[in-house]
Amino acid sequence: MGALRPWHIAVLVVVLILLFGAKRLPDAARSLGRSLRIIKAETKSLQDDDRDLAEKADAQAGYQPLPPNAGQQQYAQQQPPQQQYVQQPQQPVDPVQRVRDN
Repeated sequence: MGALRPWHIAVLVVVLILLFGAKRLPDAARSLGRSLRIIKAETKSLQDDDRDLAEKADAQAGYQPLPPNAGQQQYAQQQPPQQQYVQQPQQPVDPVQRVRDN
């Protein structure tokens, strides 16, 4: 009783033609096909992205951590010695006098 028989399909096709018209059915099928193609392409790209991330994670897992002092030694060798700058006290400048001088 619950099986789909050929006459069920024929009735369904007739109802669809009556509801949407013969002209709109091919357009609807075409747009449905485009939508399915887009969905398929997007899911494939998501799977590829996941695969790429997994490969990157596997590649990074092979790195050995640096010893605790190695980074500090390299930083000390690369950084030039800092110079001490003494800031001279500045005299307050009158803005009116500055305009007159220029």
